[in-house]
Amino acid sequence: MKKLLKIILIVLCTILTVLVVFVASVYVVNLISKEREQGKIEAYGQKVLVDGKQMNVLIQGDGKETIVLLPGYGTASPVLDFKSLVKELSPYYRVVVIEPFGYGLSDDTDKARTSQNIVDEIHECLQKLNIKKYTLMGHSISGIYGLEYVNQYEKEVQAFVGIDTSVPQQETDELPVSSLQLLNQSGFYRLLLKVNPDQLVMPNVDQQTKDQIKMLTFRNFLNESQASEAENFTNNFKNAERLHFPKRLPVVFYLADQTEEETPSWKPMHEELLKNVDHGKIVTFKGGHYLHHTKSKEIADDVREFLSNNERSR
Repeated sequence: MKKLLKIILIVLCTILTVLVVFVASVYVVNLISKEREQGKIEAYGQKVLVDGKQMNVLIQGDGKETIVLLPGYGTASPVLDFKSLVKELSPYYRVVVIEPFGYGLSDDTDKARTSQNIVDEIHECLQKLNIKKYTLMGHSISGIYGLEYVNQYEKEVQAFVGIDTSVPQQETDELPVSSLQLLNQSGFYRLLLKVNPDQLVMPNVDQQTKDQIKMLTFRNFLNESQASEAENFTNNFKNAERLHFPKRLPVVFYLADQTEEETPSWKPMHEELLKNVDHGKIVTFKGGHYLHHTKSKEIADDVREFLSNNERSR
């Protein structure tokens, strides 16, 4: 009996030791990898001083009209994520990709990620760049911030373009922020992506760009800004319920059929936002939530037609 207990104790201690060594190894490898990656992240765009911090912005194209691109929640690098769409739009427009605080190469911030603060920062950035008139084009959560934005700066915004954008009435899930941050800090998030790299949604770009996106993902994942943004989801969506798009503002929504299949009310909720708009339309494309990864040319072509038609009608 004593011999059996001794064997069991040895086995348990061995298992515990292996687990401790495994967890420690994952943690150390993550720390070393982050340190190495920091020196491999390539700079792009330009820095703009906003609210005392550096906001990263890419400007491409020399068109007379300006399109400002805003990302979906948690996008590691908005500039690289929108690369295909920028390529399609920039021959005809001046395209401005804004990386909000906590995204891409922009600074992190401890300022609460309320819609109002985010809108104020984006507007300050555009003012610093001396951009006075523009079309606002956003993906996903930028539908909520964009709705707030166009109501505050109606005289500046010439049109709104939504890529499978969020709407105030949709259901929102609370992210387990603390648990996900622990997953990242422990190194297990890196390990999970190593085992299953398909978990990371990537645009159709070259391998070097994909590697940059991956490194920025590990750098920015649920940092202070993104954690605060997730914690403010409920209030930001609720506050947006009072808002409607201005009557004379042209609005077009590009929706993903996969999102419509998952959420049958998706299109009706967007139609509700357009019911009082003079010039509004909805286009559904086959594909998933990140339509700008797979339908950038189709979106760009339709945007050109939509903006041209509404320019003539103004």
